[in-house]
Amino acid sequence: MKERTYEQFRRRPQSALLGVENAAPFSERVMRSASPRLASRTSQMELPSRGAFHSGYGETWAKAILVGEHSAVYGYPAVALPLHSMKMKAWATPNLVGRHQLRALGFTGPLDDSGDRFAGIRRAVSVAEEFVSPQRWSAFTLVTEADFPAERGLGSSAAAAGAVIRAVLDAYGVGATSQELFELTNRAEMVTHGHPSGLDSATTCSQNAVVLSGGRISHVSMKASGVLVIADSGICGSTREAVGNVHHQYETDRPRIEAILGELGTLGSQSVDDLQGGKMDDLGVHMNAAHILLAQLKVSEPTLDRLVNVARDAGALGAKLTGGGLGGCIVALAADQRHADVIMDELRQAGACGVWSHGLGALA
Repeated sequence: MKERTYEQFRRRPQSALLGVENAAPFSERVMRSASPRLASRTSQMELPSRGAFHSGYGETWAKAILVGEHSAVYGYPAVALPLHSMKMKAWATPNLVGRHQLRALGFTGPLDDSGDRFAGIRRAVSVAEEFVSPQRWSAFTLVTEADFPAERGLGSSAAAAGAVIRAVLDAYGVGATSQELFELTNRAEMVTHGHPSGLDSATTCSQNAVVLSGGRISHVSMKASGVLVIADSGICGSTREAVGNVHHQYETDRPRIEAILGELGTLGSQSVDDLQGGKMDDLGVHMNAAHILLAQLKVSEPTLDRLVNVARDAGALGAKLTGGGLGGCIVALAADQRHADVIMDELRQAGACGVWSHGLGALA
């Protein structure tokens, strides 16, 4: 199938939402369909400063933490990879309803009535509008589409917030720097995760691997090869719950938990060196060791452990859970696409609800 261009993606929701095959610019549609009085008022508006009159598009992608879940909360290094092949797309199309509307994950209706599940998107719209300025106004129909599931440790909340923010800013024709977009996304993430580290916000829009260490974000130049396989357990994970569980253990059994977190931190640093040096066999060993430690923190569970073992038995260099745990996904490192295909087949047969592959050479 022919891949759509960026502009085709931007035009698509405008035609879909307004019900025509070839959408004209939204301002022209308003002028033709509105009452004479509204059309007269609209024609006198200062469009650049008073509202958005074209559909905006934003795009981010999934992320996978390679090593460093939970230990990063305590200042140790964690490394995450952007998964550019697994997109999150968002459109913001001005409407005449007078209220923001949302179509996402099976929900269709007013954004204000979308419930706790979409609190991050509501906050994303709010911070984007604040950035644009109080003088601007529009009611949008917001649509999101994702190539990956939500609540699986793949950064869906940050990806959705970042894509929606970009779509709203694009609809207004307002530019933002990479740092500003990161800060806006992290502000939206506070609704979902309370005090986000910034790792998801940074990785879901990064071109390169991202390292979080001591609260600081940096990017990694990689010489990595191989293929990362991602498999969905079908179980919704809860980062907030998992982090809370680890913190409780930290408070009640600090010496043991500090030792585990320190070992995870060491594996995080070693994994960065592995990526930079292209040492994929070593990276696999470190991934395996990380999963054992995460299981000791009680953030794994039987389905994740089973899928990890299936991937290893199928020839993966290493495999582990990714994200907060208590469900979600695993990641497995394959030497090449041929080995990745074998691992993916075995994971499907073992009951994985979804399986994807992502070439690491694309990040080199």
